[in-house]
Amino acid sequence: MSKTSLLSGSSAPRRLPWYVRSGARTWTCAPPPAQVRDFHAGLPGYAPTALTELPSLAVELGVRRVFVKDESARLGLPAFKALGASWAIHRVLARRTDGRPVRLVTATDGNHGRAVARMARLFGQRAQVFVPRGVHPAAVTAIEDEGADVVLVPGDYDEAVRRAAEAAAGGPDSVLVQDTGWPGYERIPGWIVEGYSTLFAEIDEQLGAGAPALVVVPAGVGSLAQAAVTHYRSRRDGGAATALLSVEPVTAACVLAGLGRGEPVSVQTGTTTMAGLNCGTVSSLAWPLLRDGLDAAVAVTDADSAGAAGALAAAGVSAGPCGAASLAGARAALTGAGAAGRRRALDIGPDSTVVLLSTEGAAANPHAQEEQR
Repeated sequence: MSKTSLLSGSSAPRRLPWYVRSGARTWTCAPPPAQVRDFHAGLPGYAPTALTELPSLAVELGVRRVFVKDESARLGLPAFKALGASWAIHRVLARRTDGRPVRLVTATDGNHGRAVARMARLFGQRAQVFVPRGVHPAAVTAIEDEGADVVLVPGDYDEAVRRAAEAAAGGPDSVLVQDTGWPGYERIPGWIVEGYSTLFAEIDEQLGAGAPALVVVPAGVGSLAQAAVTHYRSRRDGGAATALLSVEPVTAACVLAGLGRGEPVSVQTGTTTMAGLNCGTVSSLAWPLLRDGLDAAVAVTDADSAGAAGALAAAGVSAGPCGAASLAGARAALTGAGAAGRRRALDIGPDSTVVLLSTEGAAANPHAQEEQR
């Protein structure tokens, strides 16, 4: 079941891109591997990232408690991506028995490529990163500073992925480490998703007893959202199930479009400050779990994200546009015209606990810093 509602506040209210389905919280799946957290705990500089409670946002959203999972300092990088890249590269290298060095190839909108480059250097390997148009030069420089060979692509993210896949297929000592899957390429993206499970295990420990009523997760190709579905739909503690809401830019809402159609679709992307979410095709590996395990999806504008980033900064949380998208999505879903119906669909009330995933800090997105100056 899908819905579209209106946002008020002007003489010509804009449509709220919104999808909701019943039954997601009764769907179940297998849990991620238990050994992922132990692997991450052994990496240099590992520590759980902060889960920060923000009472002012709880008042605004009409719930009891709001927490932000702050990924602005994950393993020395300003985004969560190192969790997936490190576990996947570990698994890749463990399967190679000849001891020969490998070139790790990927495409990126910024954070994933930098994470692959950082982990390649940590494990003594080379990295080649394909970067689409629209990525800020400072983000490109940050990848180069990790020691990677950067290839600039005069096309969009999907084109950069195609170029990276072609380059990795060019020799036996090259491996594609991509955080999106397609038929015939799903094992390594699956390892990346497994790596993200550490983030949700930390949330469980930090919250203590009981699961949150709602977790809001930014979605690009859908891999982090897949990890969220895997974690919360595999819980067997007998408590109330957690609702899951994905958030995308209106200019690149491939998950929302696919859910509305009932099948994965590719969308033509536009320009957005949410660079890490500027993806036009959902991962084939993620799609079945998102279709069956997400409760709802919403798309937000750059202005929505900027307003949310400002609110988080005022509360002491550094968030780039992608990280702030979770608050923007929560605001769109839980407040404004039509909110009563959306809240009922998500089973959110005044006693609910909401967790927002802030997937990147402001330092991860130079565009955002320039706009603030």
